[in-house]
Amino acid sequence: MTTTPADPIVHVVDDEAPFRRSLLFLLESMGWAAVGHESAEAFLEAAPQFPAGGGCLVLDVRMLRVSGLELQRRLKAANSPFPIIFMTGHGDVELAVQAMKEGAVDFLQKPFKDQLFLDTVERAVQLSIERHQASRRSQEAQQTLDRLSVREREVARLLAIGLSNKEVGRQLAISENTVHVHRQHVMEKTGAGSAAELARLILRADPSGLD
Repeated sequence: MTTTPADPIVHVVDDEAPFRRSLLFLLESMGWAAVGHESAEAFLEAAPQFPAGGGCLVLDVRMLRVSGLELQRRLKAANSPFPIIFMTGHGDVELAVQAMKEGAVDFLQKPFKDQLFLDTVERAVQLSIERHQASRRSQEAQQTLDRLSVREREVARLLAIGLSNKEVGRQLAISENTVHVHRQHVMEKTGAGSAAELARLILRADPSGLD
């Protein structure tokens, strides 16, 4: 199947070849771009880039050498944006709980109904798109804030939490006039029109930025 960078891609990692092929066939028959991997090592070696159109990873929990849970841990450590759907033929509740605690989208017990699988993939891909967009907005906000000097960042944070120029000056031991100059530079560099807009920008870059 020919894909474009905007197409979502579903990666299926399962060491049981017939089952892996059946999932790929199902996905492709429903219009999804899908790629199969025979092991966790094969997926890591391929190191697929996260597509602009979103995607997810359908992962068997029990595989030889590197298990699904170990792959999940490695991807989490690498800040992989791929949401993970786990599969198991063993009905292992403890593994399911562990996987969900580590951030898995869902845990499906084999054999599962086609529609349940497709619905779960749809949900995971949509989640990946939302996460990717949020990450991009956060990066853009951080890039904007990176234009500020260290002192301007200090002023910006205090303004964003609602302090007046006079109060900011008292906090930083600088004159109110100096605060006013810094404030102008902050607003010009960030494009913020008010302290409230500045607060939104800071929180977009870092949800704990005003703590």
